[in-house]
Amino acid sequence: MSFDPVAIRRDFPIFERTIRDGKRLVYLDSGATSQKPQVVIDAESDFYRLHNAAVHRGAHQLAEEATDIFEGARETVASFINAETDEVVFTKSATESLNLIAYAMGNAPAGNRFHLTSGDGIVITEMEHHANLIPWQQLAARTGAQLSWFEVTPEGRLDLSAIESVITEDTKVVALTHQSNVLGTINPLEAIIWCVSSGYN
Repeated sequence: MSFDPVAIRRDFPIFERTIRDGKRLVYLDSGATSQKPQVVIDAESDFYRLHNAAVHRGAHQLAEEATDIFEGARETVASFINAETDEVVFTKSATESLNLIAYAMGNAPAGNRFHLTSGDGIVITEMEHHANLIPWQQLAARTGAQLSWFEVTPEGRLDLSAIESVITEDTKVVALTHQSNVLGTINPLEAIIWCVSSGYN
């Protein structure tokens, strides 16, 4: 299937409106808040109109329907990202997710595989949004773990020339953006994942 940006644009009703002197809307702030396609708007509207109830909190029919819809969404996401259903946790944003992960790792008990010490490493990149920078800086400060960086080349790409010295056998966390919200760079995740999976974890 070929990429058709015009067809994709038609999926988003907000792009039917104009702004400032009748100009066509161009939206480049999806890193902060993404626009919603009609199918998402319809699904949310359908839920609130017909099924709205507390998930996992009631025995009445609406609560059962809401729970089934919620858990069905978890199964769909798990299938999409090739994960187990119980590995999918819903949060209100990627920022909240990153903060929860870093907080949990900072409070993992000794002996737990997520527990960090001064001998462990955290790897990020110079192109990270603060949401994927500050939690790891704070975690490193709290645990003594060593924070390492992939530098960015003058062309706006990750410098992977020293990948095997940045990601080492002591690395416990590798956290990076897939696509930079500032540069637009799409990072080569395959190379980084290969380095992690080839013996470092």
